[in-house]
This record gives sequence, C-alpha cells and structure tokens, in this order.
Amino acid sequence: MKARDFRAKAWAACKGNWGVAILSVIIVGIISGICGVIPTVGGLISLVITGPLTLGLVVVFSKLIKGEKAEIANVFDGFKNFVNSFLLYILNSVFTLLWSLLFVIPGIVMSYAYSMSYYILKDNPELSANEARKQSIEMMRGNKWRLFCLDFSFIGWVLLSILTFGILMLWVTPVMQASHAAFYESLKPAPAVVEEEVAE
Repeated sequence: MKARDFRAKAWAACKGNWGVAILSVIIVGIISGICGVIPTVGGLISLVITGPLTLGLVVVFSKLIKGEKAEIANVFDGFKNFVNSFLLYILNSVFTLLWSLLFVIPGIVMSYAYSMSYYILKDNPELSANEARKQSIEMMRGNKWRLFCLDFSFIGWVLLSILTFGILMLWVTPVMQASHAAFYESLKPAPAVVEEEVAE
C-alpha cells in the first residue's frame, strides 16, 4: 500500500466517527497541556501518564481503523497496562535520546523503529516493554522509510493548518493517528491457522 492508500483508509475510518476521534486527541492534548503549566510536579506527572495515554490513543484509532466501535473512555485504556506502557515510554525516550546524541538523523531513524511498539503492546499486553520495543524494531526493518513518507505526505495539510491558526489540525491529527494504525495493520503478521487433524 502507498501513502495515499493509508490516508484514504484513515479518512474513511474517521468519517462518521469524528466526535470520538477529535475528542480523544483533544482530551490527551488538554491533559498534556495542564501538566505543562504546573510547576515542577507537572513534568513528573507528564512523565508518568504519557505512556498510558499514548497507548489509549492507539486503542481508539486501532478500533476505528478496524471498523470497531470506539469510545472516549478508551483513551484511558492504557492505564489498564500502566506499568508496561509507562516503561515503554521511558525506554523509547531514553534510547531515542541516546541515538540523537550521535546525531539528529539516527535519533529520527530510531524513533521510527520504535513507532509500532505501542500497537504491539496493545495486541500483546503480556509482553514486557522491552520485548514490545524489540518487536517494533524487527517489524520496522525495511519499513521506516515508508512510514516517514506517509508522515511527510501530510505536510501540505500541516502547513495549511497555519492559515486556520491550527484549527485544521483537529481533523488532520486524528487522520494521522488512524493512518499509523492502518500502517501497523498492514505489517502485522496474519494469525496462524490451526488445522485440526481429522481422525481416520
């Protein structure tokens, strides 16, 4: 699938579900914003809740892209797997920072390598944070450039949103989230089919 195919699938998933899609993004944005203005302790709170909230957004947009019913409450589903989602955020942030110390580009490359880790954790909650990160690295081998091109294909909409003082991003951001969910679904291995032995 090409970038335009993922975008089309994402728009289709959000169509008729704009309320849930937009409100989910707004809720996470408001929570992050509040944490950002609280002196000292706000940064700590943000550190603790960003992972679970990211996982919650993944749940919402994964449901939409698969045609399932998503609810606003799903934004907080990440807290059901709080420890792993929190540790995953820490691991991804630390390793991305370490790679960035070498140069900016390696940091960007590795951020794409880790980009599917929350989706993997959503589908496999029994995995540890590090296992989800490692599986994401494997899944993204040969696919990082494709995801980068998908993200870059939204640049026109992002620039256009400047003319609307950012209001357009209320629609663009959910579509970007949904396109990532569609990208993951395209990479996810098909479930193994177990054939029952027929007794003769």
